[in-house]
Amino acid sequence: MSAAGTGTSAAEPRADWVPSSLSEAAETLADGAIAALPGWVERCVAQVCERAGVATASLGDSARTAGVRCAAETGPPLRDLLATDVDEQQTTPLSVLRGAVRFPTQVLSDGGVPALVRDDFDASRFPDDPFGLTPASFADIDPALGPIGIAWGAAKAFEVLQRRRTAEPARRSDTAEPARRGDTAEPARRSAAAEPARRSDTAEPARRSDTAEPARRIDTEGQR
Repeated sequence: MSAAGTGTSAAEPRADWVPSSLSEAAETLADGAIAALPGWVERCVAQVCERAGVATASLGDSARTAGVRCAAETGPPLRDLLATDVDEQQTTPLSVLRGAVRFPTQVLSDGGVPALVRDDFDASRFPDDPFGLTPASFADIDPALGPIGIAWGAAKAFEVLQRRRTAEPARRSDTAEPARRGDTAEPARRSAAAEPARRSDTAEPARRSDTAEPARRIDTEGQR
């Protein structure tokens, strides 16, 4: 379970915001996530300390420093991913952001805060997250990122669908072309196959005539 944040985000689009393009949605998501990461790290540390009964103030400076580093180190790969063509993206923005869990985790571990007792499923799925801070969604990092992430996902899905629709007629045309060539060639093959038969039919009377000629000569001679 993630330590979801509260408070004001640096990027809060209107409730009815709809991006004009996939690139706009990607840029807005990157800007919002990077702006939210420092506060997310600090809130993670504060909430775990409160749960463990540890004074939050004792780790405040470390949490702020870690938050700044988190944004600086997580931001570039996040932007690179979101700028990559959708057909070439090998991971997701949320996966990149989940990797940022190491920053609050390091602060808590160095501060001697006891780890959370987790069930086997969470422990096996997120072995490097002893405090249960991995975000399940963009909204766990900042509530304002929730609608931005949804808008980006919808824009990406629309782009992929449009590409498939554009490519489909071309694939059908390529598949049909050999069949059309085959249909054109078929009458020629049938004609070629029938030709010997036609020649044989034409030659047959001649062969019968040649065979009958000696018999007619014999009959004529007999009469003489």
